Amino acid sequence: MNNTPPIFGIIGWKDSGKTTLVERLIEEFTIRGYTVSDIKHAHHSFEIDHKFRDSYKFRSAGARRTAIVSRNRWAMIHELRNENEPSLDEVIEHVGACDLILIEGYKWAKFDKIEVRNSSLGKSNLSPQDENIIAIAYQNQMEENPLPTFHTDDISGIADFIKDHVGLKQAAHP
Repeated sequence: MNNTPPIFGIIGWKDSGKTTLVERLIEEFTIRGYTVSDIKHAHHSFEIDHKFRDSYKFRSAGARRTAIVSRNRWAMIHELRNENEPSLDEVIEHVGACDLILIEGYKWAKFDKIEVRNSSLGKSNLSPQDENIIAIAYQNQMEENPLPTFHTDDISGIADFIKDHVGLKQAAHP
């Protein structure tokens, strides 16, 4: 039996508005009573702790994993000491219980997704090369398109589309 929550992706070129859309969708689904997790793929190195902090000192000393825990949140930092970047499936295994996982990035992965477009960037559209793009969210003008289209400000409409597409049941605590 597969206990993996439904996943849905938000993709697009850099500066297209992906992060803002994901943030607003998380807020919308949370208001509706759903538990949402997200995964963001970074194409560069990133830091979640900083020099002179205890967790940074532990990682620098060689710790493979460092957990930071408080009564409000916890985080696990896993150093990939000469290991390959984990696959998306491996990351999903660690997400835990939730109603929906929203994924930002992993452009060419095989899961259903919305392409965020911003015509002012002058970038090519991704949907013609990716059959897993099932809808378009646009910021500026939208050209004729056979896929369902939404303005990026239509958060409720996009959330309804995702909810219906992945088959989310009514939230337990709206």
